[in-house]
Amino acid sequence: MPLQTVEPRRLYRQIADQISGLISEGEYTPGSRLPPERKLAKQLGVSRPSVREALIALEVEGVLDVRVGSGIYVTQPGAQARRHTLQGDSGPFEVIRARWLIEGECAALAAKNASPAQRRAIRAAHAAIIRESKRDHNPLEADRQFHVSIAEAGGNSALVLVVQTLWDQRMGPLYRSLERKLEYPKMAAETVREHQAIVDAVGRRDARGARSAMRRHMNQTHNRYIKEWTSGKGK
Repeated sequence: MPLQTVEPRRLYRQIADQISGLISEGEYTPGSRLPPERKLAKQLGVSRPSVREALIALEVEGVLDVRVGSGIYVTQPGAQARRHTLQGDSGPFEVIRARWLIEGECAALAAKNASPAQRRAIRAAHAAIIRESKRDHNPLEADRQFHVSIAEAGGNSALVLVVQTLWDQRMGPLYRSLERKLEYPKMAAETVREHQAIVDAVGRRDARGARSAMRRHMNQTHNRYIKEWTSGKGK
């Protein structure tokens, strides 16, 4: 039998498999509540973001029910069919970190290289976010176009492709499931302000300021998705 390629498993997948194994062995029975996220992270010797990614993955797969403000419960047998296979998905916090690195540099390049037409396109994309956020506090398509427009203004087509790929991950079931747990009405206003700082820095050709504004935006995104489960959605 020929040797097969060994593919490294993502950390959240390893954690998810451990938790799933404990459920299969009867350590946690259907309907029971798992220990709090912080306790799980300490027991497993990993970060809270990694545990959060694992818990959300297991919820997407129908193993757990994550109830913000209540806890994390094992689903009843047959309560949910497995809906997605997530083996290839990057964890949301991996995506955010990659965007911090890549899109920060894209913003700096846009400040240096954007043509007048490209600056207008960035402003138009930002205006679309403001317009769409009046009916949806998380207008994903407009948000994606804003970030892709900045990458395009940087003048490097390879970076545009990377940003588009990261956004494909960002709009996948794992990321979106986590996001929906922690969305709140004021989120749109926060992201509009963060985006405005990027637009302003690009407009004045301030590469350092554009990079910093983009990275602040990604840091704030991280903070929004690592809030305590018990905090609920209201803000």
